[in-house]
Amino acid sequence: MEHKEDLDPDRDDLPLRANTNHILVRHYVLDLSIHFDHRIISGSIVLFLEPCSRVRTKAEDDTVLGVSDGAESVEAGQSAERSVLHAAADDECIQSSPMWQNSSGGDFTLVLDCCDLDVSKVEEVDVTSVSAMMSLPGVISQNPQAGNVQNLFTLPSSHWQQKHRFYLMCSRAPGTQDEGSLQFYRDKWSLQVRKKGVTSSEEFPRVLRIYYETRPTGGSVRWTKDQDNRVCVYTAGSPINNRALFPCQEPPVAMSTWQATVQAPHECVVLMSGEEPAVPTEDAETNSLIWNYYVTMPMPASTFTLAVGHWRQVTAEVPPASESELRDRMDCGKAAESGEWARLSGVGSSSSEVVKGSSLQTGRGHQTTRSDSAFCYSSLEDEELSVADYSGMVDDGISCSHGDYPCRFTERSARSQRVIPHRVFSPVCLLQKAQMGVLKLLPCCLAAAYAVLGVHPFPRLDVLIVPAGFSSLGMASPHIIFLSQSVLHAGSPDSGENGVSLCGSRICHEIAHSWFGLVIGARDWTEEWISEGFATCLEDIIWAQAQKLSIQEKTEQFNLKALLRWRRLSDELQNSKEELQILRPNMEKTGQVSDSGSSTVKHALNPEKTFMQVHYLKGYFLLRFLASQVGEQQFIDFFRLFVRKYHGQLILSQDFLQMLLLTFPDMERKGLTLGAIYADWLDRPGIPKWLSERSAVWSQTRLVEEVKAEVVKWILLSQSHQGKGRKRKRMEPKVNCKELTSDQLVMLLELLLEESELSVASMRALQRTYSLQNQDAEVRHRWCELVVKHAYTQAYGDVEHFLIHDQAMGVYLYGELMVQEDPEQQALAHRCLSLVQEEMDQSARRVVEEMVL
Repeated sequence: MEHKEDLDPDRDDLPLRANTNHILVRHYVLDLSIHFDHRIISGSIVLFLEPCSRVRTKAEDDTVLGVSDGAESVEAGQSAERSVLHAAADDECIQSSPMWQNSSGGDFTLVLDCCDLDVSKVEEVDVTSVSAMMSLPGVISQNPQAGNVQNLFTLPSSHWQQKHRFYLMCSRAPGTQDEGSLQFYRDKWSLQVRKKGVTSSEEFPRVLRIYYETRPTGGSVRWTKDQDNRVCVYTAGSPINNRALFPCQEPPVAMSTWQATVQAPHECVVLMSGEEPAVPTEDAETNSLIWNYYVTMPMPASTFTLAVGHWRQVTAEVPPASESELRDRMDCGKAAESGEWARLSGVGSSSSEVVKGSSLQTGRGHQTTRSDSAFCYSSLEDEELSVADYSGMVDDGISCSHGDYPCRFTERSARSQRVIPHRVFSPVCLLQKAQMGVLKLLPCCLAAAYAVLGVHPFPRLDVLIVPAGFSSLGMASPHIIFLSQSVLHAGSPDSGENGVSLCGSRICHEIAHSWFGLVIGARDWTEEWISEGFATCLEDIIWAQAQKLSIQEKTEQFNLKALLRWRRLSDELQNSKEELQILRPNMEKTGQVSDSGSSTVKHALNPEKTFMQVHYLKGYFLLRFLASQVGEQQFIDFFRLFVRKYHGQLILSQDFLQMLLLTFPDMERKGLTLGAIYADWLDRPGIPKWLSERSAVWSQTRLVEEVKAEVVKWILLSQSHQGKGRKRKRMEPKVNCKELTSDQLVMLLELLLEESELSVASMRALQRTYSLQNQDAEVRHRWCELVVKHAYTQAYGDVEHFLIHDQAMGVYLYGELMVQEDPEQQALAHRCLSLVQEEMDQSARRVVEEMVL
């Protein structure tokens, strides 16, 4: 399974070039500076390397030395200006490729995943200059450089603070004296490094320092403006992950720890994956703040997350006067005069004051948040969230199967920590909405997740409301969650369940990723369902627990959500390529890599796949099917057992399914084998038979029948107003409507979308009856589809608002505007695209521009 040529970035598959079977990065130390004026991040990264005890083959050499256009070959001792390096990429591509291959002389090559980075220098770090390293216990080696680093790696996790101090000291050590002995080469997808005369990974330098800069157009980070029109930058969850932020080993098996120092403008807040909240220090010379973060749990480099901006921490009490004044002046995205901004937001005071005054307790021993921030809506209070259902599942005596790191699953204090310390950050104009929704819901969602799954894998959590151009409703990373503004409710504070349903369920989804997606990850990235299917399934379970629903209420809610997802999946499968519908596209080759460790992620760069939900939905339905075979409560119990066994590890589908079949042997006796599950659910496109049959049952449940009855009323109303003369006096139609939940409203609008005609009067009454423009984004999305289908011009403003403020959900609404061939609708699509295209996610922009332009 060799990959002898680089892939074109416009093709489907993403190459993972790192030769992780030869050598692994065990720890990264990043030292970065944020430059908003040039839209770059500059600095250095230090890699601590450990060789794998394997012999390299000629075939592997051919793999790692495959090159393509856009390449650079530079002596590591040289440094170059950014503009010179950038120009060199194209000028040297033809000559440097064979030169790099022909100059190897049998030398070992370190291959890192990398793109859109300007690398100016690579050097070996002289760790022998750090005298304190000599005091480390361990084996005395003939090679002091290698021996000292190996002794550092073998320090037990109980000495993690000492280990991180040594990492930091080594990262600041000078380069070795044999400058020029390292060469590096960068092509489209990788950075390759050699040392003259070194022919094996065992002889290769153990500590490297790479000086580099990102590019403004690099795909790993987004430079944009927040809803207050203030500059910000954040890692966007790009299909290329973090390789355009720092050179790294991207394959999931390359699990590493990291620590990072980030220098940013004085008025900015830096949020990052890190086990303790950073309290910044001032750099008087540059008028900037320096932030430090670290992690002790080895994680894939793709989970590293960074966000830098002018956000404010959401507190329990948001001054309504200042916020409304700011919103009036800026319209949550319009520019404000700098003086007015300073007066309202307090810019000029140190950002550290915001952090120091937060409700978040620091340190491993703290278990609660400040009392004024740890509360929910009165109907969702978490005081009585019970874990009695799981009393038979004793957590004592957990035996970890992962490598040595400070694991929370074995900490007695963590086992009783129902709500971990947490903070919420937001643009100023959204502070009140974030306080009403996210901050109030977060404690009970965290407590509910603990009740379902047990120990929280991470010691703290930050939540950030990201800019409008963010491409999804949420993204979970270690210690930090990004949420779209679309999950914030548009209605009034007293709107009840309909005001919090989308926000609460989305928070639960992202929290669930702490267990499935982060502390347990997929060993093969093509098996996204392991992360997204599990989180979608657990989202319902955790949100029901947070709401304290009765068994009947929970069952009814689950069935309604299942029907809505079934409809969405059916529609998606009818309108997508079969190859994109398969949950395990590599089938029996899943998890396999080349001898060097390189591989490709199938379809990862396909823009169509970016907006597909099949891994969420089909994966969710597979888990629903399995739960139906063993019992709902028994299946939840099994989740908890699985987490206890596999936390801190990477898995394939077979790991979960085999343990399930062993735990419930009756399944196999009924003919439900691993092969049968693969064949029906994972290895083929389309809809499994069980799902088709089950959807008919969901269609007849009470909540759905209530919606059907309402649909009949609206259809009759529409028919009664069709064909009537225009001179007839307009009268507001009367409809005796039942109050519906958000999910029921979504179902109502979806069923009405199946009608070929709806009268203007019924559309107007529908909008007014349910205040559709004030509902959550899922409801408003269906309303906008209905408006477009029936050319209800009076609500085109709702469509425009949705396309501008709910960009994560509005991509295919552009297509609906264009396909109608209505000049007014097409003009609306063009106008909205022109207003937001600069802030749109790159993948979303490409798809929309194909539709509109």
